[in-house]
Amino acid sequence: MPTEPLPPHRTRILPATILGQLRPACSMLVILTVITGVLYPLGMTLAARILFPRESSGSLLRAADGTVLGSLLIGQPFTEPGWFHGRPSATGASPFDPTASGGSNLGPTNPALAGTVAERVAAVQREEPSHAGAIPVDLVTASASGLDPHISPRAALLQVPRVAAARGLPMEEVRDLVAGRIEPPLLGILGRPRINVLTLNLALEALAPGGAGSPLPP
Repeated sequence: MPTEPLPPHRTRILPATILGQLRPACSMLVILTVITGVLYPLGMTLAARILFPRESSGSLLRAADGTVLGSLLIGQPFTEPGWFHGRPSATGASPFDPTASGGSNLGPTNPALAGTVAERVAAVQREEPSHAGAIPVDLVTASASGLDPHISPRAALLQVPRVAAARGLPMEEVRDLVAGRIEPPLLGILGRPRINVLTLNLALEALAPGGAGSPLPP
């Protein structure tokens, strides 16, 4: 059935109506883009730089000459006997790779997880032959992010004999160093006591220089 042509007044009104809707829509798009895409991010960045200069820059630790040694928020793959070791990382071939953050996503009943944990337990037992008790879970499991820079005080104390022997230090002195680096739970109730492995190793290097390489692993 053929359609009847629009009356002349309808053909004149239709383009005007569309333009009347497009103009405010485009204007709001530009305005909101400037506010939410430019002004808001710049404002928040400026406020963070002023109020939290260290945190907004990545919580970086620097040497006296300004060299970046690492971040308080990202673990590092310490592997030599003269260093305290962090927890395993699940970021693929490069441990603690911030561009590949993520956990293993293996459930507790997955045989692959059980096998991986068993291998890590065996590795800890080889590295710490003087330890005969249970191994802290954080030394054999990765964090959800794969980047956790902390270990439990128990996990650090387990490593004291190896580190002390490698550094030629009395074990009691290394234990005191560990005790002095324990961070309490946030506000006293959130989380558990923990130790940042990087700051602990930097304190260790200051106490007894000459560990395996730089405080920042290659």
